[in-house]
Amino acid sequence: MTPLVNPITLFFASILTSNILLANFLGMCSFISISKDMKSANGLGLAVTVVLTITSAINWLILEYVLIPMDLLYLRFIIFIIVIAAIVQILEMIIDRVSSALYMALGIFLPLITVNCAILGVSLFLEIRNYSFLQSVIYGLGSGLGWWLAIMALAAIRKKVEKAPVPAGLKGPGITFIIIGFMAMAFIGFSGMLSVQ
Repeated sequence: MTPLVNPITLFFASILTSNILLANFLGMCSFISISKDMKSANGLGLAVTVVLTITSAINWLILEYVLIPMDLLYLRFIIFIIVIAAIVQILEMIIDRVSSALYMALGIFLPLITVNCAILGVSLFLEIRNYSFLQSVIYGLGSGLGWWLAIMALAAIRKKVEKAPVPAGLKGPGITFIIIGFMAMAFIGFSGMLSVQ
């Protein structure tokens, strides 16, 4: 097991310095697509945070109490994806019942959380780093909040850039990638302060 990292350090490191999106660039497709609108970005950020937290806990339990004892580690990718798909399906039904407007705004990107590489990446990092259950849940929650923070920041910046005089050749994807690059440099700039490795 990884030496016990202070939970507060692990939490803030997973949000800022080891942001799953801006340090590891996992989960970029829905990040770029949904960040055009603040409400949709907020809804997807919340959904990703919930899914990351729950799947981190469940996948750790399955890994430690089923896959390792039964020597079935070769099935971990399939099992992790099945757990993620089940949690996303449940969350999709809840969002549809609670807020049909948000459900319609998220559209195809809500079911695509299932194949969001950030969700699977966190589950695999838990195994690679040999986190304890508490560390896994904190890392999952922090990674989700970091993803949420990043998509909300990008949505806010893109809203401002719509009114800015951007050269014609950079409008759309060009300026978005430049913004993401600057955001990644800003988040990684704190890397000397906290680390989750």
